[in-house]
Formats: sequence, C-alpha cells, structure tokens
Amino acid sequence: MAKPTIPDPKIPLGSTVLVTGANGLIASHVVDQLLAAGYNVRGTVRNTAKCAWLGPLFSSRHPSHHLEVVEVSDFGAPGAWDEAIKGVSGVAAVAGGVGLMLQDVDKALEEELPWNESLLRAAKNEPSVKSFVFTSSAWAAWTPDPTKKVKLTEWSYNEHAVQVVSSDTSGREKGILPYMAFKALLEQRIWDWIEKEKPSFSFNTVLPESVIGECLDPKNQGVPSTCGMVKWLYDGVNLEVLAQVPAQWHVDNRDVGLLYVAALVVPGVDRERLFGFSDRYSWPRVGQILKELYPEQEVPSLELNGWDQTDVPNKRGEELLRVLGQGGWTKLEDSVKACAESFLQI
Repeated sequence: MAKPTIPDPKIPLGSTVLVTGANGLIASHVVDQLLAAGYNVRGTVRNTAKCAWLGPLFSSRHPSHHLEVVEVSDFGAPGAWDEAIKGVSGVAAVAGGVGLMLQDVDKALEEELPWNESLLRAAKNEPSVKSFVFTSSAWAAWTPDPTKKVKLTEWSYNEHAVQVVSSDTSGREKGILPYMAFKALLEQRIWDWIEKEKPSFSFNTVLPESVIGECLDPKNQGVPSTCGMVKWLYDGVNLEVLAQVPAQWHVDNRDVGLLYVAALVVPGVDRERLFGFSDRYSWPRVGQILKELYPEQEVPSLELNGWDQTDVPNKRGEELLRVLGQGGWTKLEDSVKACAESFLQI
C-alpha cells in the first residue's frame, strides 16, 4: 500500500487518532489509511471479543504503527467517551446507531444527537484534540433521482426528504426518506453545536455516497453495506431490491478513508463539508462490469434505469486526495473489481 504523503500535517505524525466503530466498513478504511499515513489509532467497538480480528489484521498490514481496540458498549452512558478520548490528537466519529429503515425521525434524533454531542463535548474538554471529523451521508444533501438535473452546493441539505417526512404521506410511500431526513437534520444539529460551542479544534463533516470497493477482511468482517449488494448481483439474488435503487454516485472505500485523513490532518481544512463522490454508478452498469470481469459467471442483466445527472461538489475532495498523493477519484470499474476480489476470497 502506498503511504499517503502529508506535508506539514496539523496533527503530528506518530500521534493517536480516535476512530469510533472501527470494525465497520468505512471506519476500517479510515483506520487503515491513518496507520498507513504514520499515525496510531485507538478504535472503539461495542464488543471487543467479537472484534478480536482487528488487531491481527492491522498489525499484519501496518507493523510499524499500532491499533488499540477499546470497548464502548453504550454510547449514551454518562462519561462513555471520557477514557477513549484521553490523549488523542484527532477524532473520526464514524459509528452510528440508526438503521436504513427507521420511521420515527424525532425518536432517532432524541437517541443519537445526545451521545454525538457528548463525544464532541469530551473532545472539547480534552486539550490534546486538534481535529474532529463527523460522518454524515450523501443522502443528507439530496435524494437521488436520475430523471432530474440538480446542482448541489457544499451546503445543500435534503429539504425534500424533510418535507416529505413532515407531510401526511404514508409510511410505505416515504420509503427510506425518513433515514435521509434524519441524516440531514442530525448533521444540521451538529453544525449548530459547533457554531454555539466554538471548539478550538478544526471540524469537518464527510458525506460518503454508496460505498463500493475492497473489504479488508471479508472472512471476519463479512461483505457489508453496498459491497454486499455487489455480491448479490454476482450471485444473482435480491435482484428485485437492486432494481429499485436509482442510479446515483458511489465512493470507493479507499477514497473515503483517505478523505477522512485529509479532513483530519491537512492544514487549512476546517469547517467544511467534504463530499465523498468518486464516480456515477447504477446496478445495471455494475452488472455489466461484473460480466466483463467474470465472463464464466452467469451474472444477470438488469434493465437500464437511467444515469445520474447531478452536478456534485466533489472537486474539493479530489483536490485533497491529490494532496495526499493519489491521482484523483477511483473509477467505478476499479471499485467493483476490488470489491469482487474481496468477496471471492470467502
């Protein structure tokens, strides 16, 4: 793995960064890229016994730097973050507790906002913390619709989802819009906290799109999130679900890991929303790529369902990837290949 180059980092090389939910798909890549860049990582998990695979995985990949795994089983417990945050220079808040099919947005906010604010408060009270990155979602900015030409800005929010959720529309018709609305509202509340509390550390949010790419340990981690959906298509299962997903953008796993590193350590990156959008994708196109990669596999063909027309503000993210020594965003074809190579190990 190529080591990211970091000129004059705002947190010193060799210091420790806290990554929450370190066993998750995105967070594991954040850990991977931080270790590769020359940092040590303290990763939180809900159950250390179930995540014993993390230590051997990363010690084999990065023998010169250290991952410490700590258990935070209840995010909302008083003082939950006090020990985990001691002495760290940066925080990548990746863990989340809300599932895709939530219906009660207000209840979800009541549960999730307080512990995120507790983590922010713990960071504010820890003098060593110089940088903090919060994980939002691309869907906090907009609802994908390939029939529409939309221009997003850095500060676009998914007002459409919020309006629909607040209307008399039935739960079935709302689909996953409550989740999108929740992500938009949660991020806005977090920015409100930053504006009110004015912490001394740099603060940025990352908005990842559908994550496709390498899974670092598919035997222990599985093939989670959108990566698992690539496997569905390879295996020819759950095609009716894939057919309902509109064409949109994806972000490569490695790209998004590097984007967190940039948000944490590159000088001058502060109070920004960084859009993790690598390349456009649709499930019919992913199927075509799999057919090209594995002609012997009977990958089913999905009916074409359009192509995304959204103008997205991902130039800043690409600029930061270049600062770290990567040539730019990863193409969909390369992400799908990396993903398939991962799950074929199982």
